[in-house]
Amino acid sequence: QYSPESVPGADGELDPTEVTFPGCSCRSRSCAAPECPCLSRGHSYSSLGLLLAEQQQPFSRPVFECNSLCCCGEGCQNRLVQRGLRLRLQVFRTPRKGWGVRALQPVPEGSFVCEYAGEVLGFAEAQRRIQAQSPQEPNYIIAVREHLHDGRVMETFVDPTRIGNVGRFLNHSCEPNLFMVPVRVDSMVPKLALFAAADIAAGEELTYDYSGRFRNFPGASREHKALEEENSLRKPCYCGSRTCASFLPWDSSLFSTP
Repeated sequence: QYSPESVPGADGELDPTEVTFPGCSCRSRSCAAPECPCLSRGHSYSSLGLLLAEQQQPFSRPVFECNSLCCCGEGCQNRLVQRGLRLRLQVFRTPRKGWGVRALQPVPEGSFVCEYAGEVLGFAEAQRRIQAQSPQEPNYIIAVREHLHDGRVMETFVDPTRIGNVGRFLNHSCEPNLFMVPVRVDSMVPKLALFAAADIAAGEELTYDYSGRFRNFPGASREHKALEEENSLRKPCYCGSRTCASFLPWDSSLFSTP
């Protein structure tokens, strides 16, 4: 079932559509920092979108967009991801990686491309679904962990297996042209937004690093060798990049039992 935005999961633990953030009282056509409380919480977009160079800091600042309770207009520059997909994309069959997604138009660096949308799940349901899968089945569940300045870790699990959007067809690459950023609009449940990490030509396949890194360094994924039994569950990587890690990123936490 196609859905342009994430929806509450079957476990009913989280509702990404719930509005819990207060709106700003800005009356200008487009909000500006530091006057806007939404923008004062974190990173603001440039005229191009979100540029990776601006994120090269010890800690990445969060992104909070203006929401449905804000007084600013729909044309506010701080409303980007919530507007949804604006580019012409195509799902196509790749030679070795199954389905993939490519752009049918040039995509400038920093542009918002699409959301990785699906059912937003709690940890228990995400783990149950992962453990119910056979090794041959494709796994679309993504686990995003945000490390806060006080040591806490916020986890978001999105499963587009049954309900999702075009983002579920994006392939992994060890040298990707997209990067993922959690963007919050109405509540602390983020939208998993993908932005162009470089200028992308029309016809080029769109990829991101499933591990959350933007680019692997040679040997980066081999620093901590997975256990042999874990390697048997890992899927090979066919990205073909110079720094390919040979396997898709692996997170054993959803497979382990307490």
